[in-house]
Amino acid sequence: MNPNTRTRPSRIRGVTLLELLTVTAIIGILAAIAIPSYQDHVRRGQIEEATAVLSQGRVATEQFFLDNRTFAAAPCPANTDNFVLTCAGNATTYTITATGAGNLASFVFTINERNARSTTSPWGNGACWIMKKGQSC
Repeated sequence: MNPNTRTRPSRIRGVTLLELLTVTAIIGILAAIAIPSYQDHVRRGQIEEATAVLSQGRVATEQFFLDNRTFAAAPCPANTDNFVLTCAGNATTYTITATGAGNLASFVFTINERNARSTTSPWGNGACWIMKKGQSC
C-alpha cells in the first residue's frame, strides 16, 4: 500500500426521520385495522361460551322436567367469566338468560322451553343467536 494515498473513512448512515415517520404511519394504519378485528374475534369466542352454557342449561332443565314434571325449581347454570345467567320457570315454561358482563355488557342471549332463541346486542337484535357482527336471523 502506498502511504501517500489517503482513504476516506466510510460514512456511517442511520435511519432518516422520513423513514422513521413512514414506518410509524404504516404501523399505525395496520393497528387501526387489526385491533378492532381482534377485539371482535375475542368477543365471538366469549359469546360461544355463553351460548354453549345456555344449550347445556337447556338440556339440564329438560332433564329436570322429565324427572320432576315441572320447570319451577330447575337448577340454573353457573355464571361464566363474561356472562351472568338467570333462570325463570314455572310448571310448564322456563327461560334461561345470559346477560353479558364487562366488555360484553350490552349482549343478552335467551332460550326457552320451545328452544326459541333471542339476542339483544349492538350487532343486532333477533329471534336467533347473533354470533358475529353483520349476522342476522
